[in-house]
Amino acid sequence: MEAQEIRAVGRYLRIAPAKVRAILGPVKGKQVEEAVNLLTLAPQKSARLILKVLKSAIANADQKAGVDVDKLIVKSIYVDGGPTLKRFRARAMGRGARILKRTSHITVILNES
Repeated sequence: MEAQEIRAVGRYLRIAPAKVRAILGPVKGKQVEEAVNLLTLAPQKSARLILKVLKSAIANADQKAGVDVDKLIVKSIYVDGGPTLKRFRARAMGRGARILKRTSHITVILNES
């Protein structure tokens, strides 16, 4: 039987992709249980968002027949930039400074080891 890929995507998350990428490194290639433990203990907001998408992928795997959730590993996890919200902040002498509020799309792909 061929190993199935299970994926989950969190889209339009209100955090900059660069902040999410800082947390992705230690999670790649880990067993699912170990990845959940790492993300639970991390204090960053991005860790909470990645954990949410990871749990969604685990739930997706649980729905598929013939997939052992205990043997899953994080095959791939990456973040792409989403649309940027453009805002302005008032500055001196009637000027306005642009503020970019970035969004992210987080993708988690699990595979059986």
